[in-house]
Amino acid sequence: MATEALIERILAAGDGPSSSAIDALHELLDDATIEASAMPRSVAEAARLVGLSTPTLRYYEQEGLVRPARNTSGYRAYSVFDLRRLVFLTRMRLSGMTMTDLKRYILLVEQGPETIPERRRIMLDQQDRIKRQIRELGLALEVTEYKIRVYDGHPED
Repeated sequence: MATEALIERILAAGDGPSSSAIDALHELLDDATIEASAMPRSVAEAARLVGLSTPTLRYYEQEGLVRPARNTSGYRAYSVFDLRRLVFLTRMRLSGMTMTDLKRYILLVEQGPETIPERRRIMLDQQDRIKRQIRELGLALEVTEYKIRVYDGHPED
């Protein structure tokens, strides 16, 4: 499936990750599914597709997280590989991964397969942080729902 269609499917998932969106995400992160014939995207198209602003994309480039090629006119040309990396970056930032950790991770990716153990460690640490966030958000939701019941006059529900 085309990268753009996969990204659209993920972003259209709504309230929670459906099995369809999760399947699309897995396919999107699998480099074996990259279609070589896909046309590069401009910075505006790439920003729209992944839901970021163009200044954010430029910032990610400045920080070395993505390195889009330049077309013959000198404009950024985001490849399918770049778009897929941006999806990864946006999900990690959304989950609270720091720019320092992201830069370290991308540097390791670019160094090759011998860095997989260290990349795995970074992802395991991030997984722990995300699980903690989920627990904290679950408690925040409970407090919110309790207050709503109180305001509706039914604190015992």
